[in-house]
Amino acid sequence: HRNKQGQTRLSKYYEWLPMEERVALESEIIRKCLSRSELQCSFLEYRGYKVIYRRYASLFFIVGTRPDVDVAKVNGENKENEL
Repeated sequence: HRNKQGQTRLSKYYEWLPMEERVALESEIIRKCLSRSELQCSFLEYRGYKVIYRRYASLFFIVGTRPDVDVAKVNGENKENEL
């Protein structure tokens, strides 16, 4: 998850990505989330992934899944489909 200043507090990846790519990906996604109004839904597509986010106080909890995953069923058992 990240705070509103865009600092990553915790991240977990289920596919290997180089650190430079992780930092860039996280920065781009948080900018997209911050630019959305509270009236917009918390689902978006980015770089071929489905991104689901939830804002809680000043933190954003963000999950990225492959496009073939039903986001209504995302839970701890579907780790092979998560970013």
